Amino acid sequence: MPSPPPEPLRGNKGSTIVGPRNPDRERQNPDMICPPSTDWGTEGGWARETTVRELPMSRDLAATNMRLEEGAVRDLHWHNDAEWSYIIEGRVRITGIDFGGHYFEEDVEKGDLWFFPAGVPHSLQGLEGGCEFLLIFDDGESSEYKAFQLSDWFAHTPRDILRKNFKVPESTLEKIPTREKFIFRSILSKKSTAEEMPVGNKPTARRMTHKMLAQQPIKTAGGEVRITDSSIWSITTISAAHVIIYPHALREMHWHPYADEWSMFLRGKAKVTIFTVQATRTFNYQAGDIMIVPRNCGHYIENIGDEPIEMLEIFKSPKFEEFSLNQWLAVTPDYIVKESLNVGDEFIRALDKGHTPVRDASVP
Repeated sequence: MPSPPPEPLRGNKGSTIVGPRNPDRERQNPDMICPPSTDWGTEGGWARETTVRELPMSRDLAATNMRLEEGAVRDLHWHNDAEWSYIIEGRVRITGIDFGGHYFEEDVEKGDLWFFPAGVPHSLQGLEGGCEFLLIFDDGESSEYKAFQLSDWFAHTPRDILRKNFKVPESTLEKIPTREKFIFRSILSKKSTAEEMPVGNKPTARRMTHKMLAQQPIKTAGGEVRITDSSIWSITTISAAHVIIYPHALREMHWHPYADEWSMFLRGKAKVTIFTVQATRTFNYQAGDIMIVPRNCGHYIENIGDEPIEMLEIFKSPKFEEFSLNQWLAVTPDYIVKESLNVGDEFIRALDKGHTPVRDASVP
């Protein structure tokens, strides 16, 4: 009987993992999941990231997986890069200010997205039961730990400057943080977002959030796909697909022309083969794993488990685009396909002129 996987808990710091995870890999490096006390710690949550440092292929996008317990706050901050997020579990309250001083505050839940353009300041708080979410930044070198933290700015500003800027006596600044807080425990407001709205402030006209799982999916015999890009959510410069692949079904052979595919597997087991011209490579993935497919490289994803695969495909591109191999051959003159592949009429009749992103592999 294998030992239980380690949890990112150390005294009153850290929290449990509620999202996807790879227990076998965690057992191989338990001090990465639960680091020693000399490493950085947070109260009421944790964060772990994947950048070009951990995954050199990920040049376009960097990611942070974050957990906030109920009431825990991700410090007021902003980034050099745009931030896109998918909520894996739970509920989050987001607050901030848009250009022109316009205010935004909203409660979001599992399956929802948010998008903050570069420089837009914001904060996050876990609501009842806490939350876990995936953050994506539009530069492979981006890091959540390199954000501009409000508490860090205060800690590095002379008290007399703060006093002059805010027109307050120095006594009001006695307890300001001496270093950045990052994630910390706080009270959970009992007010609704409408009640929290500052008097006289105008809400932003830009829609910072989107309910991805509420979209009508593209349904096929082998699964379903929901696509969110700038065509339905104008603020985003990052496009994504939420994909379900039923047991033993196939995410069809295809490629993406505009950007590398950065994917996270939320559940299930997959076999992925990637055609890179120089070589064809096959990899296995499971819940909690990350995959990079370089742009224009043909690939397919096969469900090799007994439960559906749930995954996110994310691109540094405002528009989601892909080419289907089946569809391409279906619209190419028959004689060219036959002579190129040495096939006959049976193959030509089987081609699907429509785009079926997830195929039922059990049906010939």
